[in-house]
Amino acid sequence: MSRIIATAGINGAHKIVKQAEEILSRAIDEKGKDCPVEFPNTGYYIPIIYSMTAIAVEKLSDFEEVMKEIKDLLPPLVEDELWTPYLGPLLDAGMATLFAEEIIEACKYIIGPNPVDNIWLGAADDMILRERGIQFVDGSAPGFAAIAGAAPDVETAVEIARKLQERCLYVFMSAHHNGTTFAEQLVEGGVQLGWETRLVPFGREITSAIYALGFASRAALSFGGVKAGDFRRNLLYNKNRIFAFVMALGEVTDEWYATAAGAINYGFPTIADSDIPEILPTGVCTYEHVVSNVSHDQIVEKAIEVRGLKIKVAEVDIPVAHSPAFEGERIRKEDMHCEFGGQRTPALEWLRMLDIGEVEDGKITVEGPDVDSLEAGGKMPLAVVVEVAGRKMQADFEPVLERQIHTFMNEAQGLWHMGQRDIIWVRISKDAAKAGFKLEHIGKLLHAMYHDQYSSIVDKVQVKIFTEEGQVLKLREQATKVYAERDARLAGMADEDVETFYSCTLCQSFAPNHVCVVSPERPGLCGAYSWLDCRAAYEITPSGPNQPISKGKCIETTIGQWDKVNAFVIKASGGGVERMSQYSMITDPMTSCGCFECIAAVLPSTGGIMIVNREFIEMTPCGMKFSTLAGTVGGGNQTPGFIGHSKHYINSKKFIAAEGGIKRIVWMPTMLKEDIKDTLIKGADELGLGGQEFLDKIADETTAATEEEVLDFITKANHPVTTLEPMF
Repeated sequence: MSRIIATAGINGAHKIVKQAEEILSRAIDEKGKDCPVEFPNTGYYIPIIYSMTAIAVEKLSDFEEVMKEIKDLLPPLVEDELWTPYLGPLLDAGMATLFAEEIIEACKYIIGPNPVDNIWLGAADDMILRERGIQFVDGSAPGFAAIAGAAPDVETAVEIARKLQERCLYVFMSAHHNGTTFAEQLVEGGVQLGWETRLVPFGREITSAIYALGFASRAALSFGGVKAGDFRRNLLYNKNRIFAFVMALGEVTDEWYATAAGAINYGFPTIADSDIPEILPTGVCTYEHVVSNVSHDQIVEKAIEVRGLKIKVAEVDIPVAHSPAFEGERIRKEDMHCEFGGQRTPALEWLRMLDIGEVEDGKITVEGPDVDSLEAGGKMPLAVVVEVAGRKMQADFEPVLERQIHTFMNEAQGLWHMGQRDIIWVRISKDAAKAGFKLEHIGKLLHAMYHDQYSSIVDKVQVKIFTEEGQVLKLREQATKVYAERDARLAGMADEDVETFYSCTLCQSFAPNHVCVVSPERPGLCGAYSWLDCRAAYEITPSGPNQPISKGKCIETTIGQWDKVNAFVIKASGGGVERMSQYSMITDPMTSCGCFECIAAVLPSTGGIMIVNREFIEMTPCGMKFSTLAGTVGGGNQTPGFIGHSKHYINSKKFIAAEGGIKRIVWMPTMLKEDIKDTLIKGADELGLGGQEFLDKIADETTAATEEEVLDFITKANHPVTTLEPMF
């Protein structure tokens, strides 16, 4: 190991630790030892410290115990160059650095400067962790690049960022070089930052790099079944599952060396553009630990190689970049060349199955004016008709595949899509139009992506695009009849109508015991998978996470247990779960991973339940915020009285049917009420509860903050739950 790296890394750790001691002392002087400490709206306390040591930091005085851990880890200050044949002292210094950096950043939230400022986002909250963390499981985000410093110029920064986006990687940014930062360079280059575009600016100082490593630690705790304090499993989980690396741009200071040493503990190597000493032998990381002097035009490819990333990029013959990283891109009016739909013109999308002889694979036709006939800011009608054929294609798959148009179109840079069916809204940016993007490229994009993602059921794809208003209106009339037929079929499906449910074990990488059992009336708890989706996924990938489950003999109708479903759950959970009820949150409820949209929890004194959605970050009547509840319910736990579930499931006739269904709902946030209002009123009407009247009897944060206040509210409102038997 290089003498220079060991010396710089250990000395840098001492500098960071000194900063931590100073800011902690100042915070205690100003706020007192009992001052609460947290990264806002996050669970798992201060995550790196908690995941590695099991120390639950809740107030400033708790950091004093952490400082003792830091001092135990920290090697002596190095006055002369240190040489050692192994990484041990440097890795210890790196971990001490990460603990100290978390102290620094946590204290900033208390005494300033606030880490959230202008473009800087600070710690990711739990809602973002859930939404983005799943992408590291399903492969849509194979890893992340933690960039420290700045490129030599704006153009180079934009080029590096685009290459990383095209490979679906997240980019986490911290630290500065030569008076600027990588994030500021991207802003100057007109690049949109934020979680939506996967370009995430955490902070201007190197200490903000802990938000990236904290994100990785929380993924292991939240979804991986890793217990706090089991540092070895946490680090191995990240090495084997979170494919990340550090990209150092500019002069590497002692503090950067120390932080990079902390990242190496996770198996995250450093790739630098400067001429620093290298650590080439393998050991902690999959391949090399530090690789330096890499040119900017090669640094992305080299980083991917060193980390051992396997990235699949679909070849799409279009004149703009294409990647899931562009899915969050917005095209504002001033950046727009033209638009379609959005209540401005008639527009629709329609995927239909045809016989194999009726489809000419790869044929793209455009009938009517194209985008180059419009001045900037123009608009026109649009109908996108995708016609597919395949030996394994079924009519049931049409809506499943049709919904992918939204995703596929948004993955093209400069193409923005919203809505579905006949309420779509599409924009093409000025930059995309300047690059030569035309309507035929939408067809080429869809053709390539359907073959890439659905080749097991789709053999041929042709795309027809229409922009003449009369033709678009005629097609819309035909399509709306098909939409109505689909809805009637899907709406009429009941669990009793099928003999097969489907599993979803996609999140077992996060929660090894968890198994979703998806039925027509109980979608996956993440809200992303319906019974039809799972059936389509099984046809696409028979060995994948969505497997058919024969129901078998019914053990108990009310709670929804079947012998073969239980047998599958036992096997799929590795023996961790013996029985699972489809319709009960009290008796053998379904496990939860961590990706649920909502949590339902019993409020015992009321005889009912509260439901809180992930977007609601305030305290709930059960005395816990969503993030704390998620730590209790998630991780593959089977917790009677608590379940994670999707928003759509609330309006299912099978929603906790064993306990009385929606009649048990006594509290939910106003935002959730509004979100599911129409279908909840309809369901209440069908039960004779008086639709809107029933909705008004459900308490929310404006009428009740505690369980006692909920009880008082529902008693005065004469809520129907008051006539039901206790749940337990």
